[in-house]
Amino acid sequence: MMDKKLESDSSNLSNRKGIFAWMSDITPEQWKIFGVTFSGWTFGAMNILFFTFAAVSIADVFSLSPQAIGGIFSVMLFSSAFGGIFFGIVSDYIGRVRAITLTILFYSFFTGLIAFSPNITFLIVCSIFLGIGMGGQWSSGQVFAAESWPRQHRGKIIGMVQSGWAVGYILAAILATLILSYFEVSIGWRILFLIGILPVFLVFYIRRNLSEPKIWRRASRMRKEKRLEASGQEFTLNQIFKGELLRYTVLCTLFTSLCMLAYWGLTFWIPQFLARPIEDGGIGLGLRGFIWIVPLNLGAFLGLNSFGWISDKFGRRPVFASFLFILAILIYFFGQSTTFTQILILGPLVGFFGAGFYSGFGAMFSELFPTRARATAQGFCYNVGRGVGAFAPPLVGYVAEVKGYGPALVTVSVFALAAAFVVFALPETKGKKLDI
Repeated sequence: MMDKKLESDSSNLSNRKGIFAWMSDITPEQWKIFGVTFSGWTFGAMNILFFTFAAVSIADVFSLSPQAIGGIFSVMLFSSAFGGIFFGIVSDYIGRVRAITLTILFYSFFTGLIAFSPNITFLIVCSIFLGIGMGGQWSSGQVFAAESWPRQHRGKIIGMVQSGWAVGYILAAILATLILSYFEVSIGWRILFLIGILPVFLVFYIRRNLSEPKIWRRASRMRKEKRLEASGQEFTLNQIFKGELLRYTVLCTLFTSLCMLAYWGLTFWIPQFLARPIEDGGIGLGLRGFIWIVPLNLGAFLGLNSFGWISDKFGRRPVFASFLFILAILIYFFGQSTTFTQILILGPLVGFFGAGFYSGFGAMFSELFPTRARATAQGFCYNVGRGVGAFAPPLVGYVAEVKGYGPALVTVSVFALAAAFVVFALPETKGKKLDI
């Protein structure tokens, strides 16, 4: 039977009113889980996004073209896809907490090593392992949060955790602006990556203060005692390609692929769009233009948190579709921006709708897939989508070389529109009890 405390029926919801009244439903242990999953995802985002800001410096130091530097980031995204799938499977077998600690160790250590890259080959190898750790953090952290909080607040917790991406982006932007603007090109980016080793200290807190979710412990015990149904005893990666789970796996993977193509086609090149000279199709703000990423990600932070609240009330599918459709429209106008005022107005809106929909993946996928293979399924669907999204940076880079950075950003709108339609092929899952 589902753990009653975590999965209480909606009829027992409190009648208390007020925007923060729901917080009294959350235990201190659940707040700790939020703090850890939020921090782990924040620092993972910060570390991998260091590369988007350092890309101009790295390209200059190693004499790389826009397509080449975009290709390196694509390799990092491909490796994050592998890491997400791998650690999703690992998380289903050894536990959410153990998997989270391993992923933080991975992305922290190899981010620090990038700072010592003597050549581009060494940098690429370290980037691959950084990607593996960052990808695995999402697979293990999102499931941990979803399984640990009450179902009526599942959208909120996933949104709150996912908003760590915006915070990580802001941290990366601020650090990049401070460091890259005041140090020589050859050394600034190395200092930036060296900072990325600091999250390793979070591991000590996690190991001392958190335990596995009750629903995972029960599923794990049932697996060891061979009390799951026959299909549930199979290797978890096999389970998601059989029966009704196969349909969910295919649709969720297609959906995330389209979303990732839109997001990464936009996100990787926005810093370049801001920094590149006007004659190269950019805005011409230089490296200090990175600070304009902050208002964009303040909008993202609000969007990521708002999505969870709204989807808990109106459902996952309509909110997903609305965010993606509005994003497709905003991208067009953002790509045509030529002034600071336009960037300041449109940036937060692009951030709100362009990142906000990420809050829906963890909640919806957790509700679609059973505990015995939940992290495997989420890791596969989300990270195969991320792997497909890895084609976006070089694709947009190619268009940027031919048409400029503004028109290149506009090309990702079609992916956002396609994703808005695909989501309606999935069932509505708002408030669904989690299955073993």
